[in-house]
Amino acid sequence: MRRRQRAPRPAERHDASFVRAPRFKPRILITSLVFMGIYLAIGARLVVFARAPVAEAEASAGRATTSRPDIVDRNGSVLATDLQTFSLFAEPRKIVDVDEAVERLTAIMPDLDAAELFRSLSSKAGFVWIKRKLTPRQRQVVADAGIPALGFRPEINRFYPGGRTAAHILGFTDIDNKGLSGIERWIDQEGLLDLRNAGLAEADALAPVRLSLDLRVQHALRDELANARETFAATATEGLILDIKTGEIMALASLPDFDPNDPVEAGRPDRLNRISGGTSEMGSTIKVFTTAMALEMKGANLQTEFDTTEAVMVGNRRIRDEGHLQDRPMTVQEIFVRSSNIGSAREALDVGVEKHESFLRRMGLLSKLQVELPEVASPQVPSRWSRATTVTAAFGHGFATTPLQTAVGIGGILNGGKLVEPTFLKREGSVDALPSRELVSPATSRSMRRLYRLNVMSGTGKKADIEGYRVGGKTGTAEKVIDGRYARHHNFNVFSAAFPMDDPRYLVMTIIDDPQGGVPTYLRTASYTAAPVAAKVITRVAAMLGVAPEFEPIQISQ
Repeated sequence: MRRRQRAPRPAERHDASFVRAPRFKPRILITSLVFMGIYLAIGARLVVFARAPVAEAEASAGRATTSRPDIVDRNGSVLATDLQTFSLFAEPRKIVDVDEAVERLTAIMPDLDAAELFRSLSSKAGFVWIKRKLTPRQRQVVADAGIPALGFRPEINRFYPGGRTAAHILGFTDIDNKGLSGIERWIDQEGLLDLRNAGLAEADALAPVRLSLDLRVQHALRDELANARETFAATATEGLILDIKTGEIMALASLPDFDPNDPVEAGRPDRLNRISGGTSEMGSTIKVFTTAMALEMKGANLQTEFDTTEAVMVGNRRIRDEGHLQDRPMTVQEIFVRSSNIGSAREALDVGVEKHESFLRRMGLLSKLQVELPEVASPQVPSRWSRATTVTAAFGHGFATTPLQTAVGIGGILNGGKLVEPTFLKREGSVDALPSRELVSPATSRSMRRLYRLNVMSGTGKKADIEGYRVGGKTGTAEKVIDGRYARHHNFNVFSAAFPMDDPRYLVMTIIDDPQGGVPTYLRTASYTAAPVAAKVITRVAAMLGVAPEFEPIQISQ
């Protein structure tokens, strides 16, 4: 019996038209792609957050780690150099316990402001500095503490081994190692800023800057000025030593000063570099120029006489000398050695008002001195040079100059008659090849050297005489202007010395500003304050400068 086959069920048919693909696969793929995109976005964002503080730190550190050239004295002694240091930063977003971090950091570095530190670490910033330029010990203690989210960045710290010794010459840098004053600022102005902006200021490529300064001489000068400031209870003391043959400034100091390693005091008004950045009426030191002018422009000689028997009138003011009027005329030599105001005024009036102004301008006293230091003041000169100006300017009143430019001018008169451009950089080569211009004739220079020596031997500079060193000099005592008036018993005392006077090489200027002690009031003049200080300086530095004592009678060089 044949069995009848059963027809296949529709679900069992093998026709392709009846086969359907599973519906869940596209949904899984789409979902996977969406989640992958989300994870990638989150990951990228986390990378940005992680890198942001590092980038900020690198940028800040990059600005701070630019190298500077060493500064050395003429003998190679280091005056300023770069030291490797580290600065501490934090990433506030990663700090879990701000209170604990603040507590531990202030325990290590008590000088940190706890409230300010808490505000910084509680912020949402990616990067904050905590302390710049840590000491090696501080860095090690912080590292050992293991505080999370802290890091160190290498930086360069400018270091001045001599501290205050040459502060006003060297200047200082800011926390990012940029020069703010002195030679440091000059270095930036001469091209270091361009190099650092171009990323080329690498330590190995920067040659040392060699100054004219002699560190030994600088130390001796500053030391004597510090002693004098204490001895005479002075507002300030100042001084410089100038090689009048080469124009090189061997030493310069102005007290009070500051420590360039920690220049918090540098901005105080009393820390001004008074030698180049301040102006004063220079008193009778200006008679050097008045006397040289009479010799040079009127054909006078040391025995030429000028009338000193009557006071010189300026309006209703009588110009007179200390003591009493002379009963006879005085010679040029006597006028200089006795420091006669009347005689100096007569000399200037004999030359004439216009020629007097022209002569002082040629000496460099009426225009701003050009030198490397940025801190150089312009002289204070009347808008109209009148007869009254000539009379008072003849003995150092009525106009104000910087001590540095006064010293440079005097040096030009004494060195044979040539004004050599001053510099704080060491000079090489022949003296004859140096930039200079003629001020006075060799004959006038020779006469002025003789007067300089005579004034120390028998005039107002006797307390600067040092056996064997043939010192010459000129005193200057000027009453200070306070509240627009000349103030009695408040003097600006200057002594300008030179040695050895047979062929002078060095000029030493010392200034005692407003002495209020050390000697009786009536002796608080340059003769009894500034002159003996100059003598002490010369005694200490002469051998360093290569000047040997001689005890034979001197002959003024031809």
